[in-house]
Amino acid sequence: MPDTLPGLSAFAIYAGLALWQGRGWLGAQPKNPSQLFYVLATLALCVHGFSVYKLIDTANGFNFEFFRVSSLIFWVINITVLISSIKLPVQSLLPPLFAMTALAVLCSVLVEGSYTPHALTYPIAIHILLSILAYSILTIAALQAVALSAQNHLLKTRRLQTAMALLPPLQTMESLLFEMLWAGTILLALSIVSGLFFLDDILAQHLAHKMFFSVAALCVYCILLFGRRVHGWRGKQAIRWTIGGFVALMLAYFGTKLVLELLLT
Repeated sequence: MPDTLPGLSAFAIYAGLALWQGRGWLGAQPKNPSQLFYVLATLALCVHGFSVYKLIDTANGFNFEFFRVSSLIFWVINITVLISSIKLPVQSLLPPLFAMTALAVLCSVLVEGSYTPHALTYPIAIHILLSILAYSILTIAALQAVALSAQNHLLKTRRLQTAMALLPPLQTMESLLFEMLWAGTILLALSIVSGLFFLDDILAQHLAHKMFFSVAALCVYCILLFGRRVHGWRGKQAIRWTIGGFVALMLAYFGTKLVLELLLT
């Protein structure tokens, strides 16, 4: 029970905050969060983070079970969105995000799963966690790029105006996309660097393909962020580069599995 108490506490706070802030959704008028809301959200993040640590770093080794990793991913996303909400009007995203986080946290403490913990060194475990977080955040960024494209189309065709009123403005969604891209790119760079330092022999472990496409994806994202910073890239150009980086990232995962399991067998 002590190991599940932090997660259950985080679940209760997230669920309460989702209901509190979600009242504005009923009238399609999301309200700005109060200072108390941010205090409670910060408390939820602290308890949530402690819960993730206890669930992943177990006595039997590191447990990367699906729901535990999902809880970790939502923790990072919440930090990114909450920090972004200080300068961006993304309040309408908080109720559904906190509701999904509450569900992920609850599953992480109640569902055991069939994953067998592994006794890994901390450097290797950190590399794995960085890779999971980087690929997850950048996948969400790619999905948001697709949503941006759809949102732009709906605004131009003047359809679904009521539903669109619940979402942040197009420019705000675009700014949040780049917040996600910055977070994901930094995590991806750290995962690549940690892999170079902590993995003994990349070629011997058949990880060269994964490293190549990961570096290629990192280059694409860095070019996009540079273009945004210097030339103000946005709209279709930003969406295309985001999807391009995501394709390279998927080749790092699925391309490597294809080479190892089909071509080299």
